[in-house]
Amino acid sequence: MTALISQFPKAHGLAIVLLFVTGLSLAVWPQQSRSVQIPIELPELDGLIDELTNQETVTVKEFKVASGDTLSLIFDKAGIPAQTMYRLLESKEHKRLLRAIQPGETMKFITSNQGDLEKFEYVLSPVLTESFSFTQEGVLRNTLTREPELVTRYAETIIDSSLFLSAKNAGLSEQLTMEMAQIFAWDIDFALDIRKGDRFSLIYQEKYLDGEKLGYGPILAATFINNGNDFTAIRYTNSEGETGFYSPDGHSMRKAFLRTPLDYARISSHFNPKRKHPILNKIRAHKGTDYAAPSGTPIKAAGDGKVTFAGVKGGYGKTIVLQHGQTYSTLYAHMRNFHKSIRKGKTVKQGQIIGYVGNTGLSTGPHLHYEFRVNGVHRNPVTVKLPDAQPVPEKYREDFLAHAANMQGQLAIFQANAYALLAE
Repeated sequence: MTALISQFPKAHGLAIVLLFVTGLSLAVWPQQSRSVQIPIELPELDGLIDELTNQETVTVKEFKVASGDTLSLIFDKAGIPAQTMYRLLESKEHKRLLRAIQPGETMKFITSNQGDLEKFEYVLSPVLTESFSFTQEGVLRNTLTREPELVTRYAETIIDSSLFLSAKNAGLSEQLTMEMAQIFAWDIDFALDIRKGDRFSLIYQEKYLDGEKLGYGPILAATFINNGNDFTAIRYTNSEGETGFYSPDGHSMRKAFLRTPLDYARISSHFNPKRKHPILNKIRAHKGTDYAAPSGTPIKAAGDGKVTFAGVKGGYGKTIVLQHGQTYSTLYAHMRNFHKSIRKGKTVKQGQIIGYVGNTGLSTGPHLHYEFRVNGVHRNPVTVKLPDAQPVPEKYREDFLAHAANMQGQLAIFQANAYALLAE
């Protein structure tokens, strides 16, 4: 037998021995067993088995930030040692970001089977996540963003009650209605000028992520017909990233001054040089316009300027005076209090909140007394012609006109379809 095996290569000889032993075993094995298992080594699987055996599993814990929560409290809930949190906060940028957590945000902790924190995710919104990986080199931060899908929409309505109720009936949110009103705020006084039968239409965008609506994108174009006057605004962004709203011929919708410094208050007393004062009971010129509004209503700067007075001014009560260049100045009186940022010499931007409606001085109820002066002379704030802001720069004019024509065409098509549906 040995001589026979020696005639074959070594590997083949081992195989013959294995077969001989197997046959002998079968010959002497009890007959009731009809099967046999021969252990065969599979070296190629050894590495895979070891890898599967040693592979680490991870645990994910997720927490929604609630009112009163702090970062340390959430780390404690997740069972993460304070030392790990301190390691995360060694970076000033990380500390600045994480000390401003807000209710509704989400925090995720990804730990190994040894309990070590491998990754911490701070989900600020569906489209923004700050991810922190814990490595031997340190804590690495990665900002993850997702781009929502923008869907273009069109809405149109006729005002038969209030602006907001009519807009709501057209499916528009209060946020979008406010944005539209701000676009036309320099031409239309929404406290005084709105009439039953006025109409507006707009092309705007909505944001979607995974089929779920996140909110609104920008208004792209809008028209507002007020008391027979037709206003159209086109949103335009130039190659330098500067965005503004312009009339179809390129004039800025923005003026150097807001028509009114309050949102949607009502006029309780007009500009009147011969008005009888309600408290003093004698003729005293009313050199401004009074806007009745609840106490605490925010008051906005009508234009860019500098605070030349902020204090108590006789019968005006708490008052702010703004100087706008050499020609114009505005006065805001009977205020409850000033915004914390306001002081004499401070510069302000148009639309910036400077104070709040009150009832100080010679006042019969909460309201804002607003004055507009040109070269020191009082003018009616409601009717005075306001200076324009800068138009579309000449180098972008051709591009803007093409864009404006396209948007006007879209508005016309949408409006025609809307009228057809209303006719049906």
